[in-house]
Amino acid sequence: MSDTDKPQPAEPEPGTQQTAPREVDPAEDAAAAQPDRSRSVLRDIATGNALSGVLAVFLAVLVGSVMIAATDEGVRETVGYVTARPSDFFTALWDAVSGAYTAMFRGAIFNNLVDDPAQQWRPLTETLKYAGPLILGGLGVGLAFRAALFNIGGRGQMLIAGGAAGWVGFQLDLPMAVHLPLAIIVGMVFGALWGGIAGLLKARTGAHEVIVTIMLNYVAYYLLFWALTKEALLKTPGSVNPKSPPMHDTAILPKVLGDRFNLHLGFVLALVAVAVVWWLLNRSTLGYRIRAVGENPHAARASGINVGKTYTVVMMIAGSLLGLAGVNQVLGTVTTGVSLDLDASIGFDAITVALLGRSRPLGILAAGLLFGAFKAGGFTMQASENISVDLVLVVQSLIVLFLAAPALVRTIFRLPAQEAK
Repeated sequence: MSDTDKPQPAEPEPGTQQTAPREVDPAEDAAAAQPDRSRSVLRDIATGNALSGVLAVFLAVLVGSVMIAATDEGVRETVGYVTARPSDFFTALWDAVSGAYTAMFRGAIFNNLVDDPAQQWRPLTETLKYAGPLILGGLGVGLAFRAALFNIGGRGQMLIAGGAAGWVGFQLDLPMAVHLPLAIIVGMVFGALWGGIAGLLKARTGAHEVIVTIMLNYVAYYLLFWALTKEALLKTPGSVNPKSPPMHDTAILPKVLGDRFNLHLGFVLALVAVAVVWWLLNRSTLGYRIRAVGENPHAARASGINVGKTYTVVMMIAGSLLGLAGVNQVLGTVTTGVSLDLDASIGFDAITVALLGRSRPLGILAAGLLFGAFKAGGFTMQASENISVDLVLVVQSLIVLFLAAPALVRTIFRLPAQEAK
């Protein structure tokens, strides 16, 4: 074939500028892929299998046992002559560890040191009381995790919802059949709106939800503080403390097992929320869209799913669930008035509950019950064994540490790679 017969490159049209093909920069491609890779890692941590969660709890309890033994006076005394009489050391070690966890069991499940059957099972009701808001908060965080959103704003959503529900609870005078549902709904709506701010900013501007929700925590805190200084809003007239008046009886969640126990209707609401979120994720069209966006937002968008709208809706639902946790505190657990500490660190504990529950409703239910037992039993452990209740916080922190390091758990237990997925 002659040179004249070969295809020639097209001549540029008059008035147009010819541009050279853009060379692909591998470093730029890697930088562009980094956010997706990071989000994928975090999604794997939040939605892994149940085995890694169980092993994380086991390792945390094991390390906690070592700390109990290291701080026990009897164990330290026997270390000095452990080679001469090792039996004394192991006896002291067993007494320290078993005594601590037995005391926790008595404070969380069943107290065999009393004769009254009602008092024997009272610790279990305390565990359920503490577990209620943890389950609700865990559902709010876990649902956002399923859409690959990291809702760190649980505290702010609880504060805003609790303040709104508390205002309805002490300001209005209505029959209980109207007053209590109205206070619950108002709290959930305000929580949904506060969570929806982060979702809307994510959808419209691409703002990272972690930064936005953390900042909204501070906004909510100081907004509630301001409201507690104004008698027209939440402040008790004539009081110098930033606290609202107590809730009216018609706005208080009723006790489930009578006045002898502190367990109230909030735990039942938590169980209902577990069922609703399970149905939402596994049986509804919205749940399919949430899971699709969480797996791959680019593919979900290509298949016709409105990713931005899904982000907003998910954060609103998550905010309503955390708002219900705030309502649980104000109308059920601490009904003496709205205060700045109404969240009781539940907003941050909910992150651990969601991680341990692998962002699945039934897993979150189990994790919430476990952490409720930690809270209820920790006080008994401190009172009877003179062990700091902060040790429970250490165990919870270790659970998060091991959950965030699945490769470490896999290496320790020699698990195949697929077990940590």
